Amino acid sequence: MTSYHLDHLEYLETEAIHIMREVAGEFERPALLFSGGKDSICLLRLAEKAFRPSDIPMPFLNIETGHEFPELIEFRDRRAAQLGAKLIVRTVEDAIARGLAHPAPGETSRNKLQIPALLGAIEEFRFDCAIGGARRDEEKARAKERFFSFRDSFGQWDPKAQRPEIWNLYNARVNPGEHMRVFPLSNWTEMDVWEYIRKEKLDVPSIYFSHSRQCFLRGGQWLPVPPPHVDGSRPDPYAGARPKPGEQVRQLVVRVRTIADMISTGMIESPADSVEDIIAEVAAARVTERGTRADDKASEAAMEDRKKAGYF
Repeated sequence: MTSYHLDHLEYLETEAIHIMREVAGEFERPALLFSGGKDSICLLRLAEKAFRPSDIPMPFLNIETGHEFPELIEFRDRRAAQLGAKLIVRTVEDAIARGLAHPAPGETSRNKLQIPALLGAIEEFRFDCAIGGARRDEEKARAKERFFSFRDSFGQWDPKAQRPEIWNLYNARVNPGEHMRVFPLSNWTEMDVWEYIRKEKLDVPSIYFSHSRQCFLRGGQWLPVPPPHVDGSRPDPYAGARPKPGEQVRQLVVRVRTIADMISTGMIESPADSVEDIIAEVAAARVTERGTRADDKASEAAMEDRKKAGYF
């Protein structure tokens, strides 16, 4: 009798597909959070493997800050169209206009403002589950969650009230108004993601690879120079995120490791122009990928505070 042993990536893939199918079986109205970033790209391939030849049984949901990289938006729309999926997009701008989100004076990053926009979309479509691409190796707060992360009727997370997950059994029970966040990539690392992208030959946005871009130095990080403000009839959405007098601006060969909005995504100088180059670079890195996020560097508790309030 022969036995078959799964290698590391095959085990992670099998585990994640099992989680995907649990969601489809347990929830009535799930959604898959798709930003176009590398983690959510892997989620799409896992969803294909979990449900094909049937259609993926859930819409894609993305919350735009209004400060996205144009390359990311183009990739998101194109990939959703290729899969024939319904893509739901809600924006921070709309949440502000409707009085759901309230920018703090002087605050430039809109990551926190995604929380009311996301919770508004969940309420609008009555989603009872949202699948996300978070991984435990990203950040301390991420490591506190399990595969199934319960959110109360206010969309909030209590890290002290985690439901046990013994023998791959998951408590998916939610009452009306509550919902679950599910993270099939919980046991993956940044290296696993890139090795899976290589194995599956997945397309990724061009900004993950080396390219020439104008950047300016702020807080020890190279941040991308936002696109020019051309509509004088509207306030500049990148106000406060443009280079200030005295801040160094240079044309650099850079790429991103993790993508937020243009205001908080730190660029890294890198010659990596292939997936193989990126894998080698990740293997040698001594800083976590979220160490390049300006909004996370502000405070060790930044992510946990946002997650308790309903962040992704």
